[in-house]
Amino acid sequence: MRHPNPRNRRAAAVVGVGHTDWVRDWARCRNGERPNDSYGYALEALRNALADAKIGRDEVDGLIAGPTTAYERLGELSGINPRWGDQADAVLAVAQAVMAIEAGYAEVVALVYGNDQRSVGTQYGGPEAMGGNAFLSYVYHSPWGFTSQGALYALTLQSYKHARGFTEAEMGEVSVAQRGWSALNPNAIMRKRITLEDYLASHFVCEPLHLFDYCLINDGGVALIIAEAERAKRMTDRPVFIEGVGRFDLNRGATSLEPRIDDFYLPAQQSAAAQSYAVSGLGPKDMDILQVYDSFSVHVPLALEGYGYCAVGEAGKFLRESRIGPGGRLPLNTSGGHLSETYMQGWAHQIECVRQLRGECGERQVAGARHAHYTSDVAGKCFSVIYGR
Repeated sequence: MRHPNPRNRRAAAVVGVGHTDWVRDWARCRNGERPNDSYGYALEALRNALADAKIGRDEVDGLIAGPTTAYERLGELSGINPRWGDQADAVLAVAQAVMAIEAGYAEVVALVYGNDQRSVGTQYGGPEAMGGNAFLSYVYHSPWGFTSQGALYALTLQSYKHARGFTEAEMGEVSVAQRGWSALNPNAIMRKRITLEDYLASHFVCEPLHLFDYCLINDGGVALIIAEAERAKRMTDRPVFIEGVGRFDLNRGATSLEPRIDDFYLPAQQSAAAQSYAVSGLGPKDMDILQVYDSFSVHVPLALEGYGYCAVGEAGKFLRESRIGPGGRLPLNTSGGHLSETYMQGWAHQIECVRQLRGECGERQVAGARHAHYTSDVAGKCFSVIYGR
């Protein structure tokens, strides 16, 4: 495989981050209100990110809209008239922003996401999951009643347990640790600590996945401002650089679930990791923080093995002995992640990387953090993004 040119390191940096008040809107949704729509949440997050970057919207010449809003309409509503733009999910948006900056298409790119999934009752399972859109591979299994993402990841975990000797208690370490982090996070929706006994006593939603293995479903928005590296240094004294990005896809057999139940994404993870490590000159031992996309807790042991934090087959031992919660050897999903902070489909993880590296996380701050690694393995595509100060 030909790796990206190492000279591309630090081409861009995050200069601003912002989000909505997830706790406030969670409470309002539970009271039957519809606080905002996807565009409203996106615009609120963008306003906060611009304020954090201390710039006006006229300085933004690139715009990437999350998949829940239309790029053109978001540009109109925000008053941004970009010379370059696109539509992408969280991690692809980061990669595309860096590529656009390196190609000279834009110098300051706003990445903006808003989702009213809770208040409008978005379905992520059942015959009308996400409106029955055929581009989502799990909908292909609707003739058998198998359209729930939870069911697919339950199948993944069951296969993984048999292949690796992974246990129910080892899986519980993830949920317990992330609730430990969210208890220290005033922006988190779920702040009550849980024990391993609480996890094991909780009911199965789709066995072997317990209630605490599932992500939240809540409204909200997130925005990041990414700028060309030299301009970023002039804009702020606290830029967070994008050290390296790696991507590898597994499309063969994807709709039959083969990549996730046979190999657990491992070949794609290893390839994405190798790319990002080669570009950045960094590896797992250099990382102070690991952020893992966690729509379900099973993503975490897969990532630990796939991105080289432990040997293949040793994720369970790593979770038992190293600990990933506060005070542990590898701080992981330090905001509480999708399981306990907020489900922003990977976008909020980027904010946590930035704030940890800027030293702004209060009680949950990882002392002296200089490098943060974000990983994502969803629907056959694996991403690795490394942030640094």
